[in-house]
Amino acid sequence: MPTMPDLPAQAGRPLERPSPRPRGDWDAWGSEPARLPAAAKAIVATLLPGKAHPVARRQGPVLTPSRLTDADLGALAAVVGAENATRDDGVRRLHLGGKSTPDLLRRRLDEVQQAPDAVISPADHAEVAAVLCACDGLGIAVVPFGGGTSVVGGVEPARGSHRSVIALDLSRTAALLALDDVSLLATLGAGTTGPQAEELLGARGFTLGHFPQSFQYASLGGYAATRSSGQASRGYGRFDDLVHALRVATPVGDLELGRSPASAAGPDLRQLFLGSEGAFGVLTEVTVRIRPVPAATVYRAWSFPDFAAGTSAFREATQRGIRPTVLRLSDETETRVNAAMGGHLTRLRGCLAVATFEGPSVREAETVRDALDGVFTAHGATSRGEEPARSWERGRFASPALRDTLMDAGVLAETLETATSWSGLDALKRSVTAALTASLSAAGAKPIVLCHISHVYPAGASLYFTVVAALTDDPQRQWAAAKDAASRAIGQAQGTITHHHAVGRDHRPYLEAEIGPLGVEVLRAVKGVLDPKGIMNPGALVDAGAEPTEPAGPADRT
Repeated sequence: MPTMPDLPAQAGRPLERPSPRPRGDWDAWGSEPARLPAAAKAIVATLLPGKAHPVARRQGPVLTPSRLTDADLGALAAVVGAENATRDDGVRRLHLGGKSTPDLLRRRLDEVQQAPDAVISPADHAEVAAVLCACDGLGIAVVPFGGGTSVVGGVEPARGSHRSVIALDLSRTAALLALDDVSLLATLGAGTTGPQAEELLGARGFTLGHFPQSFQYASLGGYAATRSSGQASRGYGRFDDLVHALRVATPVGDLELGRSPASAAGPDLRQLFLGSEGAFGVLTEVTVRIRPVPAATVYRAWSFPDFAAGTSAFREATQRGIRPTVLRLSDETETRVNAAMGGHLTRLRGCLAVATFEGPSVREAETVRDALDGVFTAHGATSRGEEPARSWERGRFASPALRDTLMDAGVLAETLETATSWSGLDALKRSVTAALTASLSAAGAKPIVLCHISHVYPAGASLYFTVVAALTDDPQRQWAAAKDAASRAIGQAQGTITHHHAVGRDHRPYLEAEIGPLGVEVLRAVKGVLDPKGIMNPGALVDAGAEPTEPAGPADRT
């Protein structure tokens, strides 16, 4: 048995614990099925001209038997308490992996589900560090598990070369640990979810302002480990922009990174862990920049004659430094589909743009709105008032649950994202749309491909694609081929393989093409120092072994 560090008392911590967090079902995004709007049913009918291939949910999963020995479980229970170390199937099935379409298809189609051998729930940094020390000595793989919302195979219960694997559930670390209301900094446990963070901060008059589509379930540690980008990124920045400091536990020791707002003390080591996806260690505490809750929010929507005009307007507004809180442009197809789904916008044509503006007063928020309106009007936009933007905000977290309902009806609905420079944006959009259309059409399911811009920078923007098509009789292969085609198109068009979903296992075959063989070696070297036995999240981001130099085909996570 390895020697574990003593567990020091955490004097004065935490300041407050949040309300309990909700969890999604083992085989769905959330816990409540989404209702399919009448307009969506009509769209489904156009996608299913022939025989439908619905994929029904199972009554319950059959899990792989636990390989964790009684002795190993006892060693881990000695750290976190017997009630927080379990091989119970009811708990294990809530930690089967992420929530991508391939994940959910496996849970509906595969007879036996690969499960972690145990779920271990530490309460704080000291317990995380002690668990890692024990697992390193015992040869147990560790998969850090926050909200379980990965859509790129980032939290699969993979053993790698180890004899067993645990899911390290960080939900008990949820807490407000420190608040500096002068510097506007807050330290929270990594397992704190988005709603819990807003609850804890909002009670004190502050907000983090990070609202990704996974907001209801995802954790702050997950935001940092994947370089998340929220829907209000234009106003608040990406999550990595919000990180002031990190506390990290690794198999070989602890790191406390970030002590000042800027530093020239060598390379910024925080950047090694932002986006590291649990492959180097566990983010246990995150110190973030916060803001006072805005006193006013103003809304506005516009329609552009086409996507090119909207893109040009977004570029000019961004490069001029105009900063709404939310800024979003749907292409013609997404505009039409959303108009049909919403009912109240059935006459809308062109491309819809929505924006929100926050400020300490209505007047200040309106000043930014008016500046944006001036640019948009010059590019041919027509104001649509407030309601389309308010409608978008009301439903902004609903889409993932709708995907589950569509799967019940035999329809594939999945997303992917990328980013590039303004000059390359149109070519990237055309290439990815063509690749998805060709791949899915060849499989006998002509898709609808929707796209929007929701994250902008002076040099470029992200593209977020939604793909809707009839499921075939082999839906896993169907989507794997389409995703591979899109990923290759992204690389050929000089886009990034991921803007905010992270690498996980799904994007690993394409990573070397973006960062080069030497870049992969750098990541492997970092892992070799921090995780020499390779217990941390095997298969995610980078492994100790050789990486493929060219994707061999659709990613295989079986």
